[in-house]
Amino acid sequence: MCRLLGYLGPPILLDYILSKPEHSLIEQSYQPREMTSGLLNADGFGIGWYHAQRDTDPFTYKNLLPIWNDINLPNLSRYIESGCIVANVRSATAGQAVDLSNCQPFRSDRLLFTHNGFIENFRHSLYRPIRSRLRDETYQAIDGSTDSEHIFALLINELLANPDINLEKALQNTLITLSELAQLHQVNISANIIVTDGKQLVASRFGRGKPAPSLYWLRDDPAFPNAVIIASEPLFAGNWIGFSENSVISVGEDLDIQIDSF
Repeated sequence: MCRLLGYLGPPILLDYILSKPEHSLIEQSYQPREMTSGLLNADGFGIGWYHAQRDTDPFTYKNLLPIWNDINLPNLSRYIESGCIVANVRSATAGQAVDLSNCQPFRSDRLLFTHNGFIENFRHSLYRPIRSRLRDETYQAIDGSTDSEHIFALLINELLANPDINLEKALQNTLITLSELAQLHQVNISANIIVTDGKQLVASRFGRGKPAPSLYWLRDDPAFPNAVIIASEPLFAGNWIGFSENSVISVGEDLDIQIDSF
């Protein structure tokens, strides 16, 4: 299982959210408290962010090293600031390559996407069924081999097929498709997801067959006023609220939060 982080609010330096909190994402990489599978998140990491002042496509920084061993990250994270940040520390599923193409977040145009969870026995269960549903352009855009990137491909496919759909509905439809495939092929899945276009955060806690991993959200903490944080585990003591099972939360530009269960 991986650990996830999403931030939407006033621009902050990356290190303020990545390393300063007492139970930061960096600490969660080597001392997670709520992982149900695996002990460490040492199979690479990635950070995605949007420019704080210009309307550009997002940027990513990834490495195969454990996040605590990257000597460049402290300097970069004390320089880069953003009002929309997502990050992931990876615990690779058995049989999945530790490769940069498999490090998250994944990017497509304006979107950043990160996933914590699994598709049971992916290569022999839903690999071909998912790929058979994809448009050629979406199929060709897959660089890695993970179940996570294939779930992202399903989401992109949904957005291309329905250009007027919003991001929250597209994620819900993607999870419904994924659940239907899992039921047909009798496999367990979990899909804690954060996806963003730089102006909103949409996140899910979703599972079929087993409980989904932990996921929390926090709004307007004194240390992060006028901001929303989504994380696999609370970063510090505060009014963290756990996601309900099989729910999607949408955080708009004005930080209004909409919660839907299905």
